[in-house]
Amino acid sequence: MTSSSNESRLDAWRRRLDDALARLRERAGLVPDDVLREAATARAASMLRAHPWPATLLAALARLADGGAAAYLVGGTVRDALLGRAGDSAADVATSLPPDEVVRRFARVEPVGIAHGTVLVLEPGVAIECTTFRREHAYTDARHPDAVTFSSDPLEDLARRDFTVNALAYDPATGELLDPFGGALDLERRMLRAVGDPAARFHEDALRPLRAARLAAVLGLEVEPATAAAMATVEDRARLIAIERVRSELERLLRAATPSTGFELLRRAGLLRLWMPELDACAGVPQNRFHAYDVYEHSLRACDAAQADRPIVRWAALLHDIGKPATRVIRRGDATFYGHDLVGAGLADTLLARLRFPNDERERIVHLVRHHMFDFRRDWTDAALRRWLRKVGVDAVADLFDLRLADAAATGLAQGHPAVLDDMRRRIARLLDERHALTVRDLAVGGADVMAALGIPPGPRVGEELEALLDQVLEDPALNRRDALLARLAARTGR
Repeated sequence: MTSSSNESRLDAWRRRLDDALARLRERAGLVPDDVLREAATARAASMLRAHPWPATLLAALARLADGGAAAYLVGGTVRDALLGRAGDSAADVATSLPPDEVVRRFARVEPVGIAHGTVLVLEPGVAIECTTFRREHAYTDARHPDAVTFSSDPLEDLARRDFTVNALAYDPATGELLDPFGGALDLERRMLRAVGDPAARFHEDALRPLRAARLAAVLGLEVEPATAAAMATVEDRARLIAIERVRSELERLLRAATPSTGFELLRRAGLLRLWMPELDACAGVPQNRFHAYDVYEHSLRACDAAQADRPIVRWAALLHDIGKPATRVIRRGDATFYGHDLVGAGLADTLLARLRFPNDERERIVHLVRHHMFDFRRDWTDAALRRWLRKVGVDAVADLFDLRLADAAATGLAQGHPAVLDDMRRRIARLLDERHALTVRDLAVGGADVMAALGIPPGPRVGEELEALLDQVLEDPALNRRDALLARLAARTGR
């Protein structure tokens, strides 16, 4: 082995030793915070200089900076690059240019928030949310500043931001990283901390506590104690927030790997009972021998267990047991919850309507809650299974199976995969392959045939007669022939 390779190995060992000693000194509190922050900022700047920023984005920043103006990548764009995660679709940029000048420099610009200095620049392959450096004034509506004053100082702009991990500004042209509040160190420590006085930040914009819960869950951060405590100080202000904005944050929270982190932060802050009182009421409600957790914790764990890319199922998993507090009865020394699925469906419908969910999404979620207690047994006949498919709808079967799996995974009793679902799935697949009628649309006769055969006008009875025929066909699929069904209709008239 050459001397140069020995020196290289020795240098590597020295660096590892220096890093280990530095971590020990930090944990022992022997290094001042300002030194730690400065070192973390330097490391972050090095990472950002090595980051593969899109050429179109860099060209747009250069156009903004032309003539001596300042232009920085800011907020979530910088934060996500340091975390090594894909960011939102639009890049966040802050500039000293006023919005009208930004508009003049680009061909395609949408004035999404021009009154507050924000425009959306659309360049090939990249969208840029560009905001002029600004100071903000009072927040009367608990959401937006009443007025803003444009500034030329990027540090003044960073001081108005919500969390230190978002108060970062990076200039790719110079490699400079502005980090006045220690956001880089907080990212290394996996800490979410408000800029300045957390109570003041949350009082300004009462949606920020909900954003804190969402970021903690999505980014895997721990909320700093003072910031967490301040989340509980804005309940009255939070009532002023448009419910659509609340729903949007909750929907983004449900895309986290473990949404439970965010919901528990909201519960501890007293905000869950404001927006989702039906779920909050589940906390502390004991279950029975089939569960290791109370209703609330089981619901959160079921939500975590559901697939993140199936939001309808995740919402249903979160809400599937909210009917249990109202139906809990002790029988023979153990708790029962008869009818909680039906009660829960009504409560889920109320909750989702309050959050202004689109009707189709609300109906799908409520449908899953209503039917999540299906109890398939291997001795079911094919007719019984066809009737179940008719009741729940073929389109809902996959979601119901996913919900049942999440429910089972959240009991805390290590029950394993419910094998009965595999048998049920195989039998459903066979029945669907046989293409027998499962809805009135599949019958060999239609409404016109019913009216002609029975001599009745259009109305509810037509549908009732078709449902009666379907019930017979579900029992015996061979009856689904036009002649056989017309004969049954004729028999009803005595012809």
